[in-house]
Amino acid sequence: MQDLEILHFEQLKNEVQAQYLTNHHPSHDNIAKWKGIDIIYFQEDLRKIAKGNISEKSFYTYFKTSPTTKIPRIDMLNLLSIYAGYTSWYDFKKNHLFADEILQESENSEPQMVENSEKNMEIPQNVVSLEENTNFPLKNQEEEVNLQKKYTENQNNKQNIEVYETYDNKEQNNIISIVKKYFLIGISVVLAVLVGLLGFKDEIFSKKFYYSFVDADRNSKINAELQVQILKEGESPIIYIAKPNEPFVYTTKSKSLKMTVSSPYYKTQEIIRNLETAPEAETIELVPNDYAIMLFYYSKKDDDEVKIKKERLNYLISDNALIYQIYNNEFYGVERLDKQRYIALMTTPTTSLKNLEVIETQNDSKGKINMIKFRIASHEEPK
Repeated sequence: MQDLEILHFEQLKNEVQAQYLTNHHPSHDNIAKWKGIDIIYFQEDLRKIAKGNISEKSFYTYFKTSPTTKIPRIDMLNLLSIYAGYTSWYDFKKNHLFADEILQESENSEPQMVENSEKNMEIPQNVVSLEENTNFPLKNQEEEVNLQKKYTENQNNKQNIEVYETYDNKEQNNIISIVKKYFLIGISVVLAVLVGLLGFKDEIFSKKFYYSFVDADRNSKINAELQVQILKEGESPIIYIAKPNEPFVYTTKSKSLKMTVSSPYYKTQEIIRNLETAPEAETIELVPNDYAIMLFYYSKKDDDEVKIKKERLNYLISDNALIYQIYNNEFYGVERLDKQRYIALMTTPTTSLKNLEVIETQNDSKGKINMIKFRIASHEEPK
């Protein structure tokens, strides 16, 4: 009788497998080879269709071994039978009777089936008495069927109460842990990217512009330092020094640029650019200050004809010119000279004139130089 029960259970496993394969595609068609996520999906489908569940341990006990040596308890049998499309385990066996098998034999096998289950389950006293007293007369076949159905309903009610007590959440917990792990990794990556953008936003969103300056008359590079002032609305000018024969590099996120370029030997020039359309590299011509250049030229020129040199300086400089000599020492800061004294200084043969630097000049309306600022680097004390 026990062998018949095992054969029926093997039939039931095949039909459970066929039912699942109608709507799902596990890693293997053979239910005995399912594992991991296949078992989880099967448990979900079982809850959906039969309103109950089996634990992962029970699955491995009864489905991984084929043929099995024992059958599960009645509540699991009823659950699997409902999943396969029957009303109960009794209904399944009734539709799969073997040759010479009668229904009473199927019914009387239930106490032995319960004894072989993974848990001892108390069977109602009236059913036990019915099984033990084989000579007890039943009124008719219909009463026997009703008794079996009543017993099945009681087991279904108990199974519905205990269903989640037997459910093994280990596999699902592992999946949730993996999801949480990768979620935290994703959040960390996003935060790292945001920190990087904040830390290097100036380098990322800024743009470099290169400005080279040439002499407008000679079309040659300017071999002198230039003062570049960046003008921004509502702010004081920002001063940069452009090195000789090198382009001035300006890095900014602004969409416009306003700057002035000045030098003692070139006229101050204001430059305005729309940086959205302006080229990254540009050459700008500066107009030379002829008087300042001549003044520097005459001060440097080694001319034996002192009289001619004096006449040229006298012609360039206004009679009312303001002339300042700048010192870099602790005794004097600046000294004012008149026109004649300055010309005498420029025409007196001395090696100190080789270190003369014209700091700034200005012209009057007649083109005469009316202001001079100069410095002699190697001669710091007044004459």
